[in-house]
Amino acid sequence: MQRITEFLIGLLFGLGLLLSGMTDPAKILGFLDLFGLWDPSLALVMAGAVGVGFFAFALIRKRTTNLLGGALHLPRSNQIDRRLLIGGLVFGVGWGLAGFCPGPALVSTAAGEIKALVFVAAMVAGMFVYSWVDRRA
Repeated sequence: MQRITEFLIGLLFGLGLLLSGMTDPAKILGFLDLFGLWDPSLALVMAGAVGVGFFAFALIRKRTTNLLGGALHLPRSNQIDRRLLIGGLVFGVGWGLAGFCPGPALVSTAAGEIKALVFVAAMVAGMFVYSWVDRRA
């Protein structure tokens, strides 16, 4: 039952990305174009997500299990370190160049968009490179 619920939540998230237009790189790049034809729609989607997340995290902070009864592990660190800054920089550059972040890229890949497939392949390669470098350090 848990896997079915996880699938349905992922499906709902993917549909939300499609309906809000966040799988269209032109919308993302339009949001990042502050001095051109700025598109504020991503800001509205983000505000909605932050609002939902704020209340969800406020509710689950007092819990030790998720709603399906599984273990609940929330991050404990709130430290801003070099790894976080570099990761955010790499994420932001990739997002700005391609117009994709991981969720919309996966949805667009499933829809057959070649640019998204290239992005996902580069993202997976980056994960392997990071894992290799992290093991060596």
